[in-house]
Amino acid sequence: MAKNFTTGSFVARWGFAAALVFGTYNPSGYSYIGWLMSEGVTFGPVLAIVGLVLLIAWIIYLRATLLSLGWLGVSLGAALFAAIVWLLVDIGWLSIHSTGVIAYLALLLLSIILATGMSWSHIRRRLTGQIDVDDVEG
Repeated sequence: MAKNFTTGSFVARWGFAAALVFGTYNPSGYSYIGWLMSEGVTFGPVLAIVGLVLLIAWIIYLRATLLSLGWLGVSLGAALFAAIVWLLVDIGWLSIHSTGVIAYLALLLLSIILATGMSWSHIRRRLTGQIDVDDVEG
């Protein structure tokens, strides 16, 4: 997967990012946060293990995204997506009062930013021919 980057490779990374984002929180309540906050649930080892697995996955995705895109790239991506949401509201395709839809859209766009961060080195190599090297072995 590292050598042969394809559209399918990006979609797989996006799928994992979407599972992470929507599995952590979504407005439906069927998520880790919804599970944690539901009535009658006591914090125990299963909740702790699932929380730690989610935390590890978030750290992997956030670290890779910040290393590849940097704060500027993440900020520009977020600004672009915010402007797209603004456009959708402005032309009437999306209501500012439909908070559930906006929340789902924001989560979807966050997963796209994370997937782009995980894939950026491959995308940049395809666009420019330049290779990123994080670790130099000597």
